[in-house]
This record gives sequence, structure tokens and C-alpha cells, in this order.
Amino acid sequence: MGTVTEAYNKNGRVVSADLRVRLRAALVLAGIAGTSVGHYLTPPEHLLWHNVFQRLYYLPIVYAAIQFGVPGGLAAAAVSAVCYIPHIVLTWRGWQQYSAHQYAEIVLFFLVAAVTGALAERSRRREQELRRVYQELENSVEQLRRADRLSAIGQLSAALAHEIRNPLAAIEGAAEILARPATPDEMREEFLGIVRKECLRLNRLLGRLLDFARPRPPERRPVEIARILEDVVGLSRHSAEKNGVRLRIELAPGLPVVVADPEQLTQVLLNLAINAIQAMPQGGELLLSASRQNGGIAVQVRDEGEGVPPEHLDKIFDPFFTTKADGTGLGLAVAQQIVTRHGGRIEANRNPERGMTFRIWLPVEPH
Repeated sequence: MGTVTEAYNKNGRVVSADLRVRLRAALVLAGIAGTSVGHYLTPPEHLLWHNVFQRLYYLPIVYAAIQFGVPGGLAAAAVSAVCYIPHIVLTWRGWQQYSAHQYAEIVLFFLVAAVTGALAERSRRREQELRRVYQELENSVEQLRRADRLSAIGQLSAALAHEIRNPLAAIEGAAEILARPATPDEMREEFLGIVRKECLRLNRLLGRLLDFARPRPPERRPVEIARILEDVVGLSRHSAEKNGVRLRIELAPGLPVVVADPEQLTQVLLNLAINAIQAMPQGGELLLSASRQNGGIAVQVRDEGEGVPPEHLDKIFDPFFTTKADGTGLGLAVAQQIVTRHGGRIEANRNPERGMTFRIWLPVEPH
């Protein structure tokens, strides 16, 4: 009992380990004392009650053995014997055979104390070993998480460097040509356009990266999915008309209101819609649908485009992974992050005939 730890009682007050030990020891002594008093106050003719009190000694003995191990159990057995022997001598001295049974019972006190204490100590050692193994396992898991985070940061940095290198090279080349005095005015305009274009590309990349690295927490309020889909169709209509894409909304009846951030949901669905339109340069149909599913709402964005190759399906939500020449590879990563922060999930599947379907499931109430 060299060190003192702290615990809290029901009233929230700090109770030291030493005090808890004293309380448990007092409980053992009270049990032995109460049993002994019952023995001494019960007349000899009430033999049944004497047998009951005799067995009651086992309760404090077993409790002491569990709480304090073999030494505690043997100490409780010894105290019980000291309290019980005078009763045997005074009350049962004329009953030699019965007295012998009582002395044999005292031997059992010590035997039960030793066995129970040994089992309790073994259980306590096993529990400590399990706690140590569990702590080591937790430390190992944390190390794996740290290594995984470092690996992810390394991959992110490498991908970011790769994405930035291309526009920087284009800007550098354009700057060299613009610096030549003999460069014609038409060529200057052309290369100034390249510089502006690549600067916009860098700005878009960094904006997406900031959205991914420091996402804004959702500002939740009741939202009608139908209104969100209508806004997405309105915002993407111009791009759809340029590619000859038909836009269609399909809503199941009785859709509940969702508690979510309307701007973030619009951002996710608009990104999926624009990707789908860009995947259909020869035209087709883009279907935006919503229905009830598993206690929430499932929103689908289905296109008739080229689709994502099967070998890339498990990578499309990875940061900086893209199949487009001018893509940043962050749109779907940000979309997944937003959906996850809303307590939902997003998945992508190839359609049986052609194209892709992105499915978003959202809970009606925030988790």
C-alpha cells in the first residue's frame, strides 16, 4: 500500500486507496464480529442456528481472500478462529464429537482462505497481464496510425509537388518567351493567356487543397433534397447544353427533410454533376434521383459517359488521383469528406451498360 491512488465515491468526493483498503478491512472484521455475536447470543439448543453462523464465517474469509489475496484470507481465517474457539470451549465442551467437528471446521477456514486467495491472486495477475498487453496493443495501433498519417502526408506532398510542377513549368516557359524583346505582340498575348490560365489552375488547386485540409464544419439546418437538386440542375445547365446532355430529376414521393448544410451538399452534388457532364462529350442523359433508404435519403447521380476503368474504382476518392488531364484530383476527396462529416457515405459503381452511378446516403437527423 505504498502508493496512494484516488477514486471517487457516489458524491463525487475523492477517496484515497488507503481509505478504501481500511473500509474493506473494517467490513471483514464487522462480518466476523457479527457472526461471533450471533454464536455467543444463541442458546445451545438452537443447533440449526449455530450451524448457520458457523458457515457465515466463510463470507468474510472469502471476501478478504478476494480483496487481499492469500495473506488477507489467512488473516481473516485466523481472526475467525480466535473468535470462534472460545465459543467451542465454553458451549460444546460436553459434546466432544460435535466439538471435534467444530475444530475441523476451523481447519477448513484456513484451507478455503488459502485456495480462494491463490485463485484471486492468479486472476489479478492475469488481469494485470491483459491490461499490459492491451496497453501495448494500443501503443502499437497508435504507432501504426502515426506511420499511416506520415505516409499519407508524404504521398500528399509528392502528389502536390507533381501537380504544381506542370503549371509552374508552363509559366516559366511563357515568362522566358515574354522576356525576349523580339517576341511579336500576338505571341505575347498568347503566352500571357497561358500564364493567366496556369495561375487560375494553381489557384483552383490550392483552393481545393485548403477545402480538403481545413474543411468548414457543416452549418446544419432543415433542407429539402428536391430544392438542392433543382439548384444543381440550374447551375450545371449551361455546361450540359454545351455537351448535349439532358438533365432529369427523379424524386420518390414523401421524401423527409434532411438536417444538413445546403451549401456543402450543393457543392458535392454539383461536383458530381459537372464530372458526369464532362464524361459525356458526345451527349447523353444525366439522372439525379432521391429516395428513402435505411432510415435516411439516398441520392444518385447517374450518367451515360465513358465510366471509370475498373482498376481505378478504389482510388477515385484518393486525394490528387484523377483521370482528367487538367483535373486536380481533389473534388471527389472533398466530396467524400463533406458526406462523411454529415454522417453519410458515398460510393461509386460502374453501370451495367455504360457510365457511372455515384450514390450518397445521408441520415435524416445528424449523428
